[in-house]
Amino acid sequence: MAYATINPFTNEQIKVFPNTTDAEIDATLDAAHTTFLSWRETSFAERAKVMQNAADILRRDADKYAKIMTLEMGKLISESRAEVELTAAIFEYYAKNAERLLQPQDLPVASKDEGRAKLVFQPLGILLAVEPWNFPHYQVARIIAPQLSAGNTVILKHASNVPQSAQAMDDLMIEAGLPKGGFRNLYPTHDQVARIVADHRVRGVALTGSEGAGAKIASGAGAALKKSTMELGGSDAFIVLEDADLEKTAKWAVFGRHWNAGQVCVSAKRMIVVDSVYDEFVKRYREGVAQLKMGDPMDPSTTLAPLSSQKAADDLKKQVEDAVKAGAKAEEIPLAMPNTGAFFRPVILTDAKHDNPARREEFFGPVTLLFRAKDEADAISIANDSPYGLGGSVFTKDEARGERVAKKIETGMVYINHPTMVKADLPFGGVLRSGYGRELIGLGIKEFVNAKLIDIVDIDAPF
Repeated sequence: MAYATINPFTNEQIKVFPNTTDAEIDATLDAAHTTFLSWRETSFAERAKVMQNAADILRRDADKYAKIMTLEMGKLISESRAEVELTAAIFEYYAKNAERLLQPQDLPVASKDEGRAKLVFQPLGILLAVEPWNFPHYQVARIIAPQLSAGNTVILKHASNVPQSAQAMDDLMIEAGLPKGGFRNLYPTHDQVARIVADHRVRGVALTGSEGAGAKIASGAGAALKKSTMELGGSDAFIVLEDADLEKTAKWAVFGRHWNAGQVCVSAKRMIVVDSVYDEFVKRYREGVAQLKMGDPMDPSTTLAPLSSQKAADDLKKQVEDAVKAGAKAEEIPLAMPNTGAFFRPVILTDAKHDNPARREEFFGPVTLLFRAKDEADAISIANDSPYGLGGSVFTKDEARGERVAKKIETGMVYINHPTMVKADLPFGGVLRSGYGRELIGLGIKEFVNAKLIDIVDIDAPF
């Protein structure tokens, strides 16, 4: 596994990083465990200082962190800056709320003979975080901010194409005052990752990534009888009902599909539009996509970034070709495209029949699957005809109706009149092949703690 920075805008290799040695793996595990033994006894107030310091440093040096992300994976510089702020907000959220979220809970009991029972929440130990390239800082913060706040220590294995972003997070936590060994970025091989998972001091694994990577890591964690959380792929439905505000809905659709060049697990990948407004919506959507501008992601005027790598662009092209061979129709939006870089013109796919494999695939880039639904019930049926269950959205002027529809969609998140969003104080996670577990807020911080029962019972109480 080669860890290297390759600029997606120029396809130029900037820097290569050597794999971590076995000796470094051993030293990291030793340090993480030793630090855990003291960090778990550190007060919430002291941990909160470190989290707040991390937030403050990110905001102070936002431009530095943003430029590293844009250089490595091609994200628009404006989106990179927004990600730095989101990352800071997550650290700040746990600085302010971790102690409250992990307060012991008194349990109501049926009789005094059961004693005075309470739940206390205690950290487990070392966690391994395996994170993806599409949000190089936010994804890391989503696991380390809550888990460091809870008293755990974390080892990071980041995506191979964002090694500088990974190291930047390591440096950030050192500067923020986290004790040595509390968090460490490594550049391990696949075999070394398996060894880390199997180490008895590692108590849990959190992965965000592809189904394939998730299945492999989850099976390793399962074999070792360790807790895991998996945030995997998605193919979010974007349902447009007949009473939606089409002008605003179409604008959200263009944004929801093309932010981060469409490389988001919660992108609005499947547009499902009821028949009576289908033609008007498609007209507005096509016009909106045609206004996007490809170019240098460092240029503020660029609105559609390159994909993360040339391989990603090539793979997406092959996926579209396979969809067409299976009967779908592809319309390429003829945007002006730079001569170099991992660019991909937006494509709208229609007529993906029930037997077309593309209907149930995730297109990680600016490819839209478009469906005409007969009515609301048909729209819900199409939305649920997917192996994924991450996010989704429903557009309607009737908010109560939108909520009723949302309850019928088999996903972990549904938004009314907005594409699926990511915020520091909202939970994130899915069902089905989109994974299991939740990140952020109280749900996230409790994924890797021991909810321990302590019951003080009168010695003379009956059994």
